[in-house]
Amino acid sequence: MVPLGRAQNQGSELPNWPVMLVRVNKLEASSFAHEAKSSSSKGGDRMIEIDGSFGEGGGQVLRTTAALSALLGNEVHVRNIRAKRPNPGLRAQHMTAIKAVAALSDAETSGLELGSSDLFFIPRRKTSGSFKFDVGTAGSISLVLQGLMPAAAFSSGGAEFEITGGTDVRWSPPIDYVRFVVLPILSRLGYVAQLKVLRRGHYPKGGGRVSMKVQPCKGLRPLLLTERSEIKEVHGISHSVKLPSHVAQRQASAAEEILKKTDHLNVFVKLETYPPAADPHIAPGSGIVLYTGEECGTVLGADSVGERGKPAEEVGRQAAKQLVEEIKSGAPVDRHMSDILIPYLAVAEGRSEFRTSQITMHMITNAKIAELVSGCEIGINGELGNPGIVAVKGIGLRP
Repeated sequence: MVPLGRAQNQGSELPNWPVMLVRVNKLEASSFAHEAKSSSSKGGDRMIEIDGSFGEGGGQVLRTTAALSALLGNEVHVRNIRAKRPNPGLRAQHMTAIKAVAALSDAETSGLELGSSDLFFIPRRKTSGSFKFDVGTAGSISLVLQGLMPAAAFSSGGAEFEITGGTDVRWSPPIDYVRFVVLPILSRLGYVAQLKVLRRGHYPKGGGRVSMKVQPCKGLRPLLLTERSEIKEVHGISHSVKLPSHVAQRQASAAEEILKKTDHLNVFVKLETYPPAADPHIAPGSGIVLYTGEECGTVLGADSVGERGKPAEEVGRQAAKQLVEEIKSGAPVDRHMSDILIPYLAVAEGRSEFRTSQITMHMITNAKIAELVSGCEIGINGELGNPGIVAVKGIGLRP
């Protein structure tokens, strides 16, 4: 296994973790030199210190840290939260994610307030039950789920939750990507969950509602996903709410036109529209999610969200072009799924290995945080922006 800090490309080794990031992003090495270290907590136990400016320096550091902290019972202190964002500190969706994970782990928190750059998270025990969470804005429900879903896998008796916020917003996976890409791949590990979209929510008003039920598991299986067979089918869902139905149709038609020119793919895109008198949504919005059929041995996904002034045809073409890139990479795991997998594989049994279409800064960041919080071992063979192999030696967590 190639250690995380020793990524390889074309037979030559890259420098260690901090230097590698400096080379790629032209950032100061001191920003990444901090490793997790122990310090005395209020109760006298040892606390893991995490620098929130690691890697891409966004909310994912916080979500992965909290999720693994809840699973393992490790006390953590995250500082410099979202330090590299134009509006650093906690935002509404990050607070909702932490509150959700805290509810599942009966955690004590300090610093959980809007704009905070420091958070202490002290889990006490795994819980179960039904929960409701409201982001309060169009903040991404999918990103809340990224923190909540790993913690829910090992809840004491299963968990059901309903979340209100944004289902289809920029800079986050649409809820249909979670339904049709994330959950099918996680099921290979033994992760079982049912997700329902009760109402869609778009920027800026949100108001979407999602329900999820997660069954408790006795352990997660390792994942070996380095090859895939020929892709013959692409499925998808194109939606438009509080808008004319032709918006969804135009998105789908534009996507189908591109996809059908690629290796003679069979394309099946469903339309989701509502008659004006029976449309339950709060604000207008649209989007499309495309995903490959599981006959190839895996699922690849791509998506695009509608915006004011963005033609419906461009929404469809954008998603289709992304999926074509994923298909042509030959990899069985797309660039977005690669970082989502990391926390699950960190606590799974044995050694996992997967090939991704692109090594991203999000994935590198998630891998490093997973190592620091869980004690797993992760190796990345490849270079940022290119395809690569990721190997994870999980810790074999049990309830």
